[in-house]
Amino acid sequence: MSQSETYSRRQFLKSSSVAAAVTSFPSINRGLGAQGDDKVRVGVIGCGGRGTGAALNILLAPTNVIYPPPRNGYHTENAKPGAKVQAQGVEVIALADLFRDRLDECRQQLEIVGNPVREDLCFAGFDAYQKLLEVPEINYVILASPPFFRPRELRAAVEAGKHVFMEKPAAVDAPGVRSVLKSGEMAEKQGLGIVAGTVKRHTPDFIETVRRLHDGAIGDIVESRAYFNIGDLWMIPKKSGWGEMEWQLRNWNYFTWLSGDCLVEQHVHMLDVSNWVMKTHPVSAYGMGGRLARPGKEFGHIYDHFAIEYVYPDGTRLLSQNRQIAGCTNRVTNEVTGSKGSSNCKTWIRSDQGEWKYEGSFPHDPYELELINLIESVRSGQPLNEAKNLAESTLTAIMGRESAYSGQLVEWDAALNSNRDYSPDELHMGDAPFPEVATPRNYKFY
Repeated sequence: MSQSETYSRRQFLKSSSVAAAVTSFPSINRGLGAQGDDKVRVGVIGCGGRGTGAALNILLAPTNVIYPPPRNGYHTENAKPGAKVQAQGVEVIALADLFRDRLDECRQQLEIVGNPVREDLCFAGFDAYQKLLEVPEINYVILASPPFFRPRELRAAVEAGKHVFMEKPAAVDAPGVRSVLKSGEMAEKQGLGIVAGTVKRHTPDFIETVRRLHDGAIGDIVESRAYFNIGDLWMIPKKSGWGEMEWQLRNWNYFTWLSGDCLVEQHVHMLDVSNWVMKTHPVSAYGMGGRLARPGKEFGHIYDHFAIEYVYPDGTRLLSQNRQIAGCTNRVTNEVTGSKGSSNCKTWIRSDQGEWKYEGSFPHDPYELELINLIESVRSGQPLNEAKNLAESTLTAIMGRESAYSGQLVEWDAALNSNRDYSPDELHMGDAPFPEVATPRNYKFY
């Protein structure tokens, strides 16, 4: 096995120069193009369902071509045969993924919509992201690898002078969150844009409703609720020839070290809305969870339900539920109660002044808007930087997970400064340890 195929995240976070000569980074403040133009040349790191979906989003959003969009942002359907990308100054020129078969599937989808990717710009393996970031023509990268990899990939992209669209969550543990916060600061100094996959911040109905809440439409918020209760997700059975590491990587959502558990990987959407409405993050988390409907090892070691109580600095409580169990009543929403009314943070507000409903239009799918917004912000000379918001919402979810795992109250400062690191010592295909299920009393966070 070559040296490039074995990688330690701990070594990366230590060796990556946080204070590295910021002035040495290429400056692209005045446009997207490294070649003096404003053409967007995209590199996709992570070519699974979400990465492929994001690549199609950025290509087809300006064309008004109707094609099957990603289902809830998790899986992509085949692009509509015959749909062609119009000349909009956007091109996907390079792909990187751990697995060649996933890369090839993404490449085929792009070919369908008229965006072929050259073979010499297709990279597979643990060091694929590094090879992609060395391509000088790329000025915009999509980070859609499993969450574990995002802190190191974000740092490398910023050091390479690239604008970044980064899927949520930001990380799976506190060291990763701290790395993302630092990368966000570095990007801001360089005038680089970072937009996060917390898509609701780019959805017109959420934007308008939250603006009204901030303007006092329901008075002081006294209670918040967040739900992401759905059925089962996909699972890929182990195939002949796969080692334990490959199987875990392909089923990344079922392993805390790769996904952060469902509370972090999925429910971060709703926690981000709660933080957005409250204009801050919680100071503590107290909760519980478990593993009832998916007890077998084929579903890794994560929980399938959580119930967390968060407390914000002013004492407002957020009651949070996240469940992935089939055959139950689904609920995916945010709700807030104020001194003068209530709202779902999305489409309606009820107050002593009457009821307001959002009646605006949706010119683009939100998964397209988040990508368009980054491009437009960079071209305007005011690049968006959502790294801090994403990092704080991710840590909010991590606090809840660690409280449920340990059975203890978890406070913000202790969580942020924790050295609990979920990364394996080395990354290589073959054998890998199978993590134990976390149980209160036996599991320690601090």
